[in-house]
Amino acid sequence: MKRVYNFSAGPSMLPLEVLETAKNEMTDFNGSGMSVMEMSHRSPVYQAIFDEAQANLRKLMDIPDNYQILFLQGGASQQFSAVPLNLMKTGKADYIVSGQFSGKAAEEAKKYGEVNVLATSKDRTFAYVPHVTEFDKDADYVHICFNNTIFGTQYNYIPETGDIPLVADISSCILSRPIPVDKFGVLYAGAQKNVGPAGLTIVIVRNDLLGNARPDTPVMLNWQVQAENGSMYNTPPCYSIYVAGLVFKWLLALGGLTAMQQINEHKAAMLYDYLDSSKLFKPTADKEFRSIMNVCFVTGDPDLDKKFCSEAGANGFVNIKGHRSVGGMRASIYNAMPIEGVAALIDFMKDFEAKNQ
Repeated sequence: MKRVYNFSAGPSMLPLEVLETAKNEMTDFNGSGMSVMEMSHRSPVYQAIFDEAQANLRKLMDIPDNYQILFLQGGASQQFSAVPLNLMKTGKADYIVSGQFSGKAAEEAKKYGEVNVLATSKDRTFAYVPHVTEFDKDADYVHICFNNTIFGTQYNYIPETGDIPLVADISSCILSRPIPVDKFGVLYAGAQKNVGPAGLTIVIVRNDLLGNARPDTPVMLNWQVQAENGSMYNTPPCYSIYVAGLVFKWLLALGGLTAMQQINEHKAAMLYDYLDSSKLFKPTADKEFRSIMNVCFVTGDPDLDKKFCSEAGANGFVNIKGHRSVGGMRASIYNAMPIEGVAALIDFMKDFEAKNQ
């Protein structure tokens, strides 16, 4: 059976080496006589899997000791609620809206306090990221989405918020390159784009930001409760954590996030260089804010876009249709997408262009 090149924005492809390891350990993990999916999360063998995954993530991201790593459920969207519930002490927060998910996060936070949208790029269909340098001194936190999956943009700077904690949704760029964790109060991400299977949510939170949750915060959304219980207040997403742990080992073996960044920037440059030279395909994001994870492009003709997506799928380039907010196409080239996959896509696009001019 031939594997396709899966350009889905998420759930997305996983490294083949990781899938092979998971396959080989499916019915018997490390001589335990059972699958990880069958294990009690309270068993010593699973606790070792869990602890190793956390330790390797801390190593990969160079997470300081004064930060907790939480392995939770509910997706990044659940953290849209958890962030204000855990951080709104005065009832005010600043949000920069650079795409759909940061917009949804801001709308959710309005249920719990006063939300100041400092800037938005909605005026140009989120083709850029607003540059913000001034913040409300009374804000409890500043929230951003570091990479915009739908619109193919990423921050080319880290906002300097001073003593105000900076919170970032990094769902579609986590582990794609080094991030200075100590510049953030909280980082959170759904795993299904660049880490592992759907079901796991990663929250990295500085210790001094724990213990401030509103009294009516649901226990499952209270970061302090989760930290005190080692992310096991209830049954965690055991198998997703196991596969994420395999991905962490894979990344470490490649040389870590600096090496991964070089690979990702090379893949993105290949695709953007072609798009910039093409007479048919055009990228939609402003050049200085182009994402290295999600490459959005159009032909300018919706019927031709539809034809391209259909023929691409028939040739093994699947899930390349763009989000309805942008139209056209979107190639999500996360860590697991090999350089060969991007090169093959470019060759297909060149052939399509030659036949459709």
